[in-house]
Amino acid sequence: MENRSTAAHDTRRPVSAGTRTGNRTVPPTFGVEEEFFVVDPGTRLILSRAPEVLANTRVLGDHLCGEFSRAQVEANSPVCDDAGEALRFLRAARGELDRAAGAAGLAVVASGTAVLGDPASVGTSEGRRYADITAHFGALRESHVVCGCHVHVGVPDRETAVAVGNHLRRWLPFLVALSANSPFHAGRDTGYSSWRTVAWNRLPSAGPPPFLRSLAEHEQAVRALSDSGAILDRRMVYWDVRLSDHLPTLEIRVSDVAATAEEALLLALLVRGLTGRALADVLYGVPAPAIPDQALRAAVWRAARDGLEGVVPDPLTGEALPGHAAAERLLHAAMPGLLANGDADLASSLLDRVRAAGSGAARQRAVYARRGRLADVVDHLVVQTREGLV
Repeated sequence: MENRSTAAHDTRRPVSAGTRTGNRTVPPTFGVEEEFFVVDPGTRLILSRAPEVLANTRVLGDHLCGEFSRAQVEANSPVCDDAGEALRFLRAARGELDRAAGAAGLAVVASGTAVLGDPASVGTSEGRRYADITAHFGALRESHVVCGCHVHVGVPDRETAVAVGNHLRRWLPFLVALSANSPFHAGRDTGYSSWRTVAWNRLPSAGPPPFLRSLAEHEQAVRALSDSGAILDRRMVYWDVRLSDHLPTLEIRVSDVAATAEEALLLALLVRGLTGRALADVLYGVPAPAIPDQALRAAVWRAARDGLEGVVPDPLTGEALPGHAAAERLLHAAMPGLLANGDADLASSLLDRVRAAGSGAARQRAVYARRGRLADVVDHLVVQTREGLV
């Protein structure tokens, strides 16, 4: 959840925003963070035993770490140049966490919320900062006990990052619907496809970012959050699109943790494609649509409720799109960047597979519908996290 994890993307070389070499453009580099729950494979409850899982890991070093709660673990990729490199890491990280959890008699699952177990009862990870957050925000502490997927993309500088973020705001509901993977929470069906989105957005500094006309305006908005007590420090700016304070990156953090490594890759490729297109728009002076905050928040809410199998509002046009049509519009919007990055065929193929299989949320509900047992859903998540999109 925290900006601290972006440092993992600086372990080998700087992230690049896409540069020209001869007659070709080098695609922007990117990185992916994924968060997972630790569960008891017998009771299927989330457990505060993440430190044991991490103690059992043998490879990937600092790319695997803890999270806000002791029921969560996180994988942070290195800087990636291409899809193959990213997918290898995503699969390797899930495999290593699965192995390490199994050695402790545990399992890890990729679900945006805890299917079984009480998030309020899990322990907070060690550290003064997490203790301060818990004391300051009270019961809102539970909003941190969710699992997301965050994609970092290289940008030239922070001023450009603000402008690119304005272009990306329109696509946040589309990304929520595509990645929806949290229909169940603490033993019940929430009625939402992405309950994580709703729970996370209760935090005062979370949700879609405002339309910001300059870096100075960005800094004013951050100061307003700080002055009000809505954040304890800059790392608590939890906007769905946010700037790094120390790296030339833009972080898109609107999505549930992907159900599978392949879906995480699809999300990363689409985000990189959208960012590449936005970078070109900024370069050529194409203005970003100033979508009103309330219209954008409403569209994100509807996308979180319905997911890919329902209705996704386009916050720019006001159209209520069927989810699969929204996914096609998202792909079309990212296509210039996908083509430039060499990812168009792979992204199209992965999206076809997701549409055929159903979203992560739909697959969870389909498993539950067979016998009405949430334990079956957790078992499904354990296998899916390990084996991928089959």
